[in-house]
This record gives sequence, structure tokens and C-alpha cells, in this order.
Amino acid sequence: MMKYTKYPQDYQCEEVAAALMRAHPCLGHLGSKTRFWGWKQSLKYKMQNYRTKLGRLGHPEIRVNSLKHKREGQGKAAANIKKPRKAEVNYIPLHPKGKTTESLENKRIALLSELKKRDNEVVIKATMEKTFSHRRLEIVEQRPMIGEFKNRWPALFQQSEVNAEFLRITTKPLQSKFMSQLDHFSDKLIQIFKSKGGVKGQRIKDVLAIKDSCDNINTRRECILRSLVIYFNEDPGSFFKEYLTSAAEDAERDIGVMGIYTIRRDGDGESEDVGIVIEGIKVLTDVGSVIMGFIMLFGLIYALDLSFPDNLKYTFEFFQKVIMNLDGHKLNAKIQQLKIKLFA
Repeated sequence: MMKYTKYPQDYQCEEVAAALMRAHPCLGHLGSKTRFWGWKQSLKYKMQNYRTKLGRLGHPEIRVNSLKHKREGQGKAAANIKKPRKAEVNYIPLHPKGKTTESLENKRIALLSELKKRDNEVVIKATMEKTFSHRRLEIVEQRPMIGEFKNRWPALFQQSEVNAEFLRITTKPLQSKFMSQLDHFSDKLIQIFKSKGGVKGQRIKDVLAIKDSCDNINTRRECILRSLVIYFNEDPGSFFKEYLTSAAEDAERDIGVMGIYTIRRDGDGESEDVGIVIEGIKVLTDVGSVIMGFIMLFGLIYALDLSFPDNLKYTFEFFQKVIMNLDGHKLNAKIQQLKIKLFA
């Protein structure tokens, strides 16, 4: 259990206890309806005790939650617990064998020089892999501002490394799984969207009309994404911003916490740039399309340990729990209803 998560949820302890009963029926508890309720409670206590021992040994994921690392006024052990909340498998991993925080910091500094060299992707990728534990501890423990963190780790802010970091954190591929699953459900989603009536249904039909007039696969995916946002009663206009070339600099100022921008030469022309803004800073540019921008932003939220934006929280949760199948046991009522229709 500790290999997969240091802070298992109730259903995870229950799954392990049930598996124990299936493997060893003789261990069942008489008088218990499930015959494994006692084992479930025992596992919870054993995990708590084991976490205490790991914390004393200095395990980073446990140590970050110790009382001496909490802010002033947070004197309770349960205050501000930093733990996986979006099915992260490697939330704060241990440093590689033989490495220390100081040696990994030296590698980070050396990486800044490697970025200036041409055709150096192999070295950059290897160094980012080695410094993963150092980077995660910095993100979770210090909560740096995006601008400051981008200056320290510029290599992370490119598409290949966002994909690699997501794989390190969740053990699942980002771009390929996201695209394949979205395409797999696209016909069913369109069918559900078109059955929607009222003002919301009309708005969705107007968005899907763009798909029907264009054969571009990314435009089709973008229309499905925008329709999904409307379906959840969220506003795509507050998150997906479009600008003319003459007003390109407005993107950083207009988009506050998080958003995706598109810059066009004229109102209906091809996009010149599609990028991502977080905390008023352009973190990725020239991602190619809005759907790719959404995928990269999804990956950056995991890589930077951020929360989903409030104005699109249901959309992001749908992609996390249904499309990417990350911690899909407990769903919001809106998402649960859509999932039932999707799998009907």
C-alpha cells in the first residue's frame, strides 16, 4: 500500500481488506457483514503507525506534514496536510540513491547551462529525470510563485517535459491517453450534447456548428471541449480568450489565475499563437491548438501541484476522473450523471 500512496483513502483500505479476504477466506471476521471490516480498520491504524516511523526517519512526503514544518498558528497535526489529491502516485519521491539535496541543486544549476546548447534534448531529459525528487519537494514544500519557479526550472516549461513530468507523477501518459480517450468518447458526447434543450442546448449547437463546417480534427476536439464546458454550466469565455495580433500583450494582463489564449491576425483567420497563462505569466507558447493547450495546462496543474481553476472545475474534474481515469471512485453529481449517459 505504501508503494502506491502514503495517505490511502477509505475505499482503498477497503479494497485491500477485501482482496485479503478473497485470498485467505479463513481470516474472515464472524459477526461482520463484509467479514473484513476489522481488517480495514486495522490497516488504517497500521498505515498511521508506519507513517509515524517514516516521518522519524525523515521521509520527505511525511516530513513535510510534521508540526515543525507548519506555519505559525497551525499547531494541530491535521492542519494544512500536503498529500496527493488528484491520484498522484509519486507525490514527493525519495532522492535517488547516493544523491542529496545539495548535489541535486548543483545539477539544477548545471541544467541552466545545458539549455543554452543546441540539440541537447537527451542530456536535458536525463537531468530532469534525476532531479525530479528535488523539484517536487520544492513545489510542495515551498509553494513558489510561477514566475520564480519558471526562472529556476525553465526546462519544465516545454511540451515534451510536461508529458514526461506527468508520467513521473501519475505513471500514466498524458497526451496520448488524453487524445485517444477523448476521440473514443467524442461521438457519444456529441450525441448527448445535441439532445440538450433550452438556452444551453442552443449555445452548444452553435459551437458544434463550427465542427460541422471544418474537417480539422483539432477543431472538432476543441468544439467538444467548449461544448462540455457549457454543458456543465461553466463559461468558456472566461477561460478561453482570443486576441488580435495588435492586442497580443493583453493576454497576460487579462488572464488572471489561469487560462488559454489564441492570437489571430484577423477575427476569423488561422491562429498565429496559442498559449497558456498562469498567474499572469505566459508559461507556454506556440502549443499549436486550443485542445493541445488544454492538455498541457492539465499536465502543468499536476507538475506544479495546483488546484483546478474555479471557473472550470467540473470540466477539469471530468477529464481527470472519467477521461484519464485518475481517482474516479467519487464523482460530483453533475459528472456522475454525464458518466452514466456516456456509458449507457
